[in-house]
Amino acid sequence: MLDNEDNLAIKIIAFIKKETVFSIALLLGTLSMFLVTPSKAYFGYFDWKVLALLFCMMLIVAGLREQWIFRRLAEKLTLNVKNSKMLELILVLLPFFSSMLITNDVALITFVPFALALLEGAGLKHRVIYIVVLQTIAANLGSMLTPIGNPQNLYLYTLSGMQIGEFLCAMLPFTLISLVTLILLVTFGKKDEIVVCFEKAAMPIHKKKMAMLAILFLLCMGTVIRVVDWRVSFAIVLVAGILFFRNLFREVDYYLLGTFCGFFLFIGNMKQLPAVSNLIDTMLQGHEMFISFLLSQVISNVPATMLLSGFTSVYKELLIGVNMGGLGTLIASLASLISYKFYAVTKDSHKGKYMLVFTTYNLLFIVVLMLAYLVLYR
Repeated sequence: MLDNEDNLAIKIIAFIKKETVFSIALLLGTLSMFLVTPSKAYFGYFDWKVLALLFCMMLIVAGLREQWIFRRLAEKLTLNVKNSKMLELILVLLPFFSSMLITNDVALITFVPFALALLEGAGLKHRVIYIVVLQTIAANLGSMLTPIGNPQNLYLYTLSGMQIGEFLCAMLPFTLISLVTLILLVTFGKKDEIVVCFEKAAMPIHKKKMAMLAILFLLCMGTVIRVVDWRVSFAIVLVAGILFFRNLFREVDYYLLGTFCGFFLFIGNMKQLPAVSNLIDTMLQGHEMFISFLLSQVISNVPATMLLSGFTSVYKELLIGVNMGGLGTLIASLASLISYKFYAVTKDSHKGKYMLVFTTYNLLFIVVLMLAYLVLYR
């Protein structure tokens, strides 16, 4: 009996380590129920549109990855590259631009393994850490431009009621500055002649499924720009998934959806407590960008967004803060952990060097973007 209890404890600890943010959200939501008596009002805490859109986008993007569409794009772009700088630039810009449509974490899941294999095959293994770090930064910063680039953007876009043009204008200056900085960093230095080769060819595209996924994606974009009701797009994507893409349901990150639910519950209950609500509101007033940036360093930018959004209506400052907040520590954006894990399991990996390079370049981008913020908004 003791062995079974020990095994259960080990499994619980392992789960908490793997899904730390979800575990925290679940704990906070549960504890808050002791402070505010459960009632029908709880259902009003949840932003069902955000949850539905997140589910739809995760299902569709999983289908696009299954079709190897992004891998095929990467192969076409790098096939005839003859020098190291051009190859590295393409590898960094792929996650930068693709993250705007498929989210930062999916961009890194797709292109970091591709980069690791390609750099080694081209005799550029000594550049792996540098390029993977820049890919990570590129995905985090490219994703900040669009409402569907990352979960916090989708949430704030929906919550704030911003128009799509207003959202893009708010984030465009920082995106352009990030792009220019990335290009300068990658292209600095000497070029080496290389030969690009692929170990494994991309799988062929299933044209009918690809067409269907494209239609579903456009439908969700209609919901994002508020011309299609979210209930309509959710129902269509759900039915299409059941009929044609059942295998994709296991690819949905249900723990991310659960994380949102936990924070919705916690924030909703905290807002019912005047003392807590007034304290947080006072702390945030006039400091939304900097507090959201700092909090992201400790608990990552998605939870920081969820926690702070319930106590301020200055959404533009919060949006900028949590997106810049993806820079900094390894947990500031959970997408950064994806790159680190891919690199850490490679042969002869140097984890200490990776962290040094990661921290150095993150600090560089923080300084550049903070200066841009002070010039533009102060």
